[in-house]
Amino acid sequence: MALVDKHKVKRQRSDRICEGIRLQVMNGPLHPRPLVALLDSRDCTVEMPILKDLATVAFCEAQSTQEIHEKVLNEAVGAVIYHTITLTREDLEKLKTLRVIVRISSGYDKVDIKAAGELGIAVCSIPSAAVEETADFTVCHIFNLYRRNTWLYQALREGMRVQSVEQIREVASGAAQIRGETLGLIGFGHMGQAVAVRAKAFEFRVIFYDPYLQDGIERSLGVQRDYILQDLLYQSDCVSLHCHHNEHNHHLINDFTVKQMRQGAFLVNAALGGLVDEKALAQALKEGRK
Repeated sequence: MALVDKHKVKRQRSDRICEGIRLQVMNGPLHPRPLVALLDSRDCTVEMPILKDLATVAFCEAQSTQEIHEKVLNEAVGAVIYHTITLTREDLEKLKTLRVIVRISSGYDKVDIKAAGELGIAVCSIPSAAVEETADFTVCHIFNLYRRNTWLYQALREGMRVQSVEQIREVASGAAQIRGETLGLIGFGHMGQAVAVRAKAFEFRVIFYDPYLQDGIERSLGVQRDYILQDLLYQSDCVSLHCHHNEHNHHLINDFTVKQMRQGAFLVNAALGGLVDEKALAQALKEGRK
């Protein structure tokens, strides 16, 4: 009985927390439906069946708040964003009645979180958004680097014909075996774990670095954990990025960390561009670090 009461108290506490962002739906002429704006897309196939009986949905297809209709700026209580619009403090202040933002992604990189909090706007993300698709996409990139699939496809399209053993050897030069290679994952959340499962199926040795995870996840997935980033970079034949971008890891891959990587190692960034200092990476390639 005490256990039941404990769960009941927890549920009541959770309800009170959620009440601050819950939309009060009272349909009728005196209580119009709340306005929810899909700011930068028209793809609402998942959300619309849920929202259609609760809210009026505005499709903005905007890349900035300057393109958003005045009615939305003045009346929207909820906003859904994908990838093409960024909401700064100035933008958030224009959305006068906004109470909640949902980012259709696993991160918050398109919203000024600090400003949103100060303005009383809740910001939510979807940690599981497109995990399977992005993991497939990442592994395809890794395979392409090892097996040179895109290069071979393009060469065939341009008329290349292989007619001798020497030509086969020449065409295959640069392609590498995958089995036994070490794949280093920086970030081991939903995405990193999904990539690890796929990589192990092809007999990669998988290691990861993630200072925010508790111990134990590595044992459940049969991978190795490194607690120092430089150790992972030194061991990895291929490094794949799967962490959020923030002020603490901006240009995580820079002149210093590039020099910690093995000569000839691959780098795959299926996360966000701000994680990599592209100038430092380009300079390393010019200096012969391939």
